[in-house]
Order: sequence, then structure tokens, then C-alpha cells
Amino acid sequence: MIVYLDNSASTKVDEDVLKKMLPYFSDRYGNAGSMHQKGLEANNALAYARGKVAEMLNAKEEEIIFTGSGSESVNLAIKGFARQKKKGHLITTKIEHHSVLDCFEELEKEGFETTYVEVENNGVIDPNKIKEAIREETILISVMYANNEIGTIQPIKEIAEIAKEKKIIFHTDACQAGNSENLDVKNLGIDMMTLNGSKIHGPKGVGCLFKRKGIVIKPQILGGAQEFKLRAGTENIPTIVGFAKALEIAQKNKEVNNENITKLRNHLIDGLLKIPNTLLNGDREKRLPNNANITFLNIEGESILLMLDHYGICASSGSACTSKSLDPSHVILALGRPYEVAHGSIRFTLSKYTTKEEIDYVIEKMPAIVERLRKISPVHLSMEDIKNG
Repeated sequence: MIVYLDNSASTKVDEDVLKKMLPYFSDRYGNAGSMHQKGLEANNALAYARGKVAEMLNAKEEEIIFTGSGSESVNLAIKGFARQKKKGHLITTKIEHHSVLDCFEELEKEGFETTYVEVENNGVIDPNKIKEAIREETILISVMYANNEIGTIQPIKEIAEIAKEKKIIFHTDACQAGNSENLDVKNLGIDMMTLNGSKIHGPKGVGCLFKRKGIVIKPQILGGAQEFKLRAGTENIPTIVGFAKALEIAQKNKEVNNENITKLRNHLIDGLLKIPNTLLNGDREKRLPNNANITFLNIEGESILLMLDHYGICASSGSACTSKSLDPSHVILALGRPYEVAHGSIRFTLSKYTTKEEIDYVIEKMPAIVERLRKISPVHLSMEDIKNG
């Protein structure tokens, strides 16, 4: 039995998405920039996909830029905007995806000033802290819509209002929010938003950036006039078509899927928290429907993952982008948890394909796994130790 609970890393491609993509690998293989029948065929598919994504986001077609990933979209938004401005102050949070944090670190080396705002212990940012961090020279605020590790949903609409009042550009990384959250950019009031395909039952290797009309950014990949001269390179029509279809399906079905997935997630959280010395990371309510991030005290997360894999259960100890790093999760540490807690955290993320039988199977296997690993652990913390710091 294989139980896949690593959907924040990658999702199974929806069958309808795959069907939509397949012709563009074979019969409809033209370059969208070519001036002939095959090229026109590809260009029409590109235009249709752009229109569909724009419709889902309540945006204009010229505000949608297709890229090769969510990380590329983040880089284009943050570095593209900052480098066009050449100087200024940037604000983000301490729990962002590394694609955001690494952009900020690089821009620091180029002379930009940065502020990393702390989140509350429940993993949610207080908008007032963003407001307090604003300076006269602040040009950009970047706060993720939903966290990729602990699933906490951030008050981006309130933050967008603060940014607008101060005439500051607001960007949000919404890669984890595409399946379940409202993406209406006008309703949210955001200026730039990034999405990708692999988190919404679409293909890997495709993302998009919504950039409100009038915002000027510098391209980060040069060499051609594709994507309104903002992202050079032959458009990957199969994945772009797949991304548009996946986003359409996700947004159309999100209410029903959210209800079903939330019930299973709560069942999983309740079942795992019955194991002694465990705790939930992130707010219980203000979180993605599919996310359960649990710390099992006195065990290394990697050991748990190996045991889970033995039973056919796929999970993760944090972001897939940092899976080869031995460093503890910067997100868990930002909650005020000690290193021992960060090292023992496991992220279970469900999807529309997850069943109750699968969740019951995980709840059944976890107690024995935890008991076995704690017997050989050199660490012996209790919940009181965590509460007392």
C-alpha cells in the first residue's frame, strides 16, 4: 500500500490535465513564435491558456507571464522590480520560501536594505508588524499567501491594504494556495502574485507571474521577446496548457475539495496528537485544508521518514527544496520552537485523491514507529520542557 502525503512537494497530474497536454507533445509541436500553420496552432494554444489563467485570477491577459517554475516567478517579481528601482527598502517575513529569502539575500549584496518580520507563535503574521516595518524608502513588501511547511494562511488582503495606503508594491507567493484559496487579484488587492503547476495537480516545470499593468520590472532571463519581453525562451506549450487546465479545475472545485480534505486532515491531526509528546505546528484553524505539520519529540525527522517509507507512507520533514540540507527548518524555528522540535517535525499534506482508509492506515502505523524510535533516541524532552523553553 502506497499512501502519498507529500502534496506540498508535488501533486499527481489530473487525468483531464494530462489529456489536455498530450497533443502538444506530438501533433501540435510548433513554436509559438513561428510564422506558419504549426506556429499559429501553438500560439493560439498559448493565447487560450493565458486567457484562461487571467479569467481565474480576474486579471488582464497582458498581466499574465508564464515562467518555468514558481521559484522563477518569484525571482522575476522580486529581483525584476527591485533592480528596476535600483535602490530602496524591502520587507518580507522569516517564514518565506527560500526562493524569496535568497532573492532578498542577493539584493542585500547589491545595496538594498531589508527587514525580515517575525511571525507570531502560531505561524501567522500580524499585519501591524508589517506596518511598523515600513520606512519612507520602502518599495516592496513580499509575504506568502500560505506557508509551504506549516500551512498557515497569511492575512494578505489586510497587508495589501497597508501597502496600497503607503503606495508600496505588494507581492505574494501563492504557490501553495492555488488549490484551495481565493485568487481574485482585484479582491485581494495585490500587485504581483506567483503560482506554479506542480502544486495544483498540473505539470512540473511551469509557473506564472501575475503583474499588475503599469508595474515595471526588468527581465531576469534574456535572449528573446517572449512573454512581453519579460521572459526569454521558447514557450513550453504543453506545460502552459496543462497549468491553465489544472488551475481551472482547482478553482472550480475548491469548495467541495476543501470540505472533504479538511475533514480528513482533522482526522489525521486528532489521531496523531493522541501519541504522547506530540504537537501541531502552526495555527489549527488558519491553515491550508491539506496541511498537518506534527512534531514528534525526541526523534529525528529523517528517521521517521525512513520508517514511514518502509510502510509505504510518503511524507516530508519540510520543504522539498531543502530536503538535502541537515539544517533544522527555519519556519519551525521562527515559531519560537527549539532546535530539537524543528528536527522532529513531519509534514503530512493531503490531496483530493487522499482517502479515509489511507489516513486510518497512517494513524495505525505511527504509534509503533514513534515508540520504536524513541527507545533508541538520546534526547528525552517532555512537553513541559518545551513550554518552559
